[in-house]
Amino acid sequence: MNSLFKKPIYILLAINIIVGLFVFRDYGLSWDEPLFYSYGDALGYAYSPAEWFSGHFDLYNSYGASGDDHKNRGPAYLFLARNFVYGLKAFGSNSADSWHLVNFLFFQLGIYFLHRLSTRWVSAPAALFTSAFFSYQPLLWGHAFINPKDPPFLTFFLASVCLGFEMVDAIAQNAKDKRTKILLAAFFLGITTSIRVLGPFAGLLVLLYSFNIILTENKNLRVSMSQWFKIFLTPFLQYGFATLIIMFITWPYLWESPLEIFVNVFRFMSDNPTELHVLFGGEIYRAGSLPRRYMPFMLSTTLTEPTLLLFVIGVVLAYWKNIRDRKNIITLSIILSWFAILVAYILLRRPAMYDGIRHFLFILPPVFIFAGFAFQFFIDTINKILPRGIAPNTGKGTLQNRQRFLAPLRMTSNWLHAGLGILLIFPGLNGMFQLHPYEYTYYNSFVGGTSGVFRNYETDYWLTCYKEAVEGLNNSTSEPINLFVKREAYIAAGYTNNSTNVQDLRGAANEVTSGDYVLVNTRTNEDRSTFKEAPIVIEVKRGEATFCIIRQIP
Repeated sequence: MNSLFKKPIYILLAINIIVGLFVFRDYGLSWDEPLFYSYGDALGYAYSPAEWFSGHFDLYNSYGASGDDHKNRGPAYLFLARNFVYGLKAFGSNSADSWHLVNFLFFQLGIYFLHRLSTRWVSAPAALFTSAFFSYQPLLWGHAFINPKDPPFLTFFLASVCLGFEMVDAIAQNAKDKRTKILLAAFFLGITTSIRVLGPFAGLLVLLYSFNIILTENKNLRVSMSQWFKIFLTPFLQYGFATLIIMFITWPYLWESPLEIFVNVFRFMSDNPTELHVLFGGEIYRAGSLPRRYMPFMLSTTLTEPTLLLFVIGVVLAYWKNIRDRKNIITLSIILSWFAILVAYILLRRPAMYDGIRHFLFILPPVFIFAGFAFQFFIDTINKILPRGIAPNTGKGTLQNRQRFLAPLRMTSNWLHAGLGILLIFPGLNGMFQLHPYEYTYYNSFVGGTSGVFRNYETDYWLTCYKEAVEGLNNSTSEPINLFVKREAYIAAGYTNNSTNVQDLRGAANEVTSGDYVLVNTRTNEDRSTFKEAPIVIEVKRGEATFCIIRQIP
């Protein structure tokens, strides 16, 4: 118990997990989520010796129901997580809820590694604030449940950087456990690369950090090549080789032609081609034609109000505080480049973007690490101000008197630290409470909140409102009905009862007759052009923002 309170990050994680256990069943399936889980279920085929020697082995069978769409997305996370899901299903939980809980639990691992990395530069209270501030971003909290793609990549990318830095330190110090650290770092980097081809960027950050350590800590640069090989090159070759093995094992799509397929996937994903339309600033754009301001706007409005301000202050303070420490300055520059290089790429290259910043959640940890520097400055300032006015050390018993005097000051200081942290975190907590279970639709007060952006920007772009809408319809009627769904009908089908016949509205509009129901979402304002004269019988909304509606044809 004492060790628990010495490491309050475990208390934060415990609180998150307890809350998650109460709410994980509230979240609806998101766009193509069932298809992605089908990929996870199908993976067993690729690892079955019975299938290998059956005489009709076809690797395509391991890609699931949407193989052409998902095979180029590495399944390493699905491969790891699915066994936990199967365990929950054995206790009676359904597939969707089980995946949502497991997704959320893996996100807690990311919070842990963010804290672990932050403690390199800031005190325990500031690192705890960093972790909590990150954890209670409504955007991240919501995606943590419903998104099996981007938060897992964030988690494993973050772990790859953290463990990679620790591996480099162990190599430089010739620590006894350096081989264990090499294998652990390689495992996470291999999984990261299998999840998404941008994973090697984490390895590049680790490599840059190793150069920093060599140049700033090695006191004798006149060493032989064999010594360099022994100290530096050999461990990194082991690290790289183990990473490639892990990636190859966990990504069946690569098995037929590893290098060629990986390069092709990298080229494909760099452009992220799609025909999706995006509502932005009240206009409909193709995902590949969005203006450059899309990413800056989404960064500044879908994170809580203090976030970017703390980030900017933190960057200035971090460099100012470490101006004489070359090693730390370079290391902090590496961390900052994690964020800055990808933002620069987006602004200059303008790849297709949609669904806000979800594809780039993995670049956010540096924002919160530097926010921790700002919080560290605030608590240091509080600590300097409070002790003023204390009597000088003169006279007998002064030490005891000073200790008695300082005790309440320390208590006051701690309460001020906690109060400031809660004040900065409060906008996120309030947003989560107001929007649950649609936290990922969050916009901050700079643009009027989620209610303020409705009809001008995307809100529930992943259609998670279908769960609430269909369950409401189930409760309102027990007669056999037809439910036509404008988009992704298979999501709605997962929540209907036996008396509801779900059909895809696209291509079947002429089949809709009096008494039928139509479910339509508000993504790109589709509800305004779909049977708009029919009365609304069910509306799912938070505040003034409507996410989806069900109409009944008169």
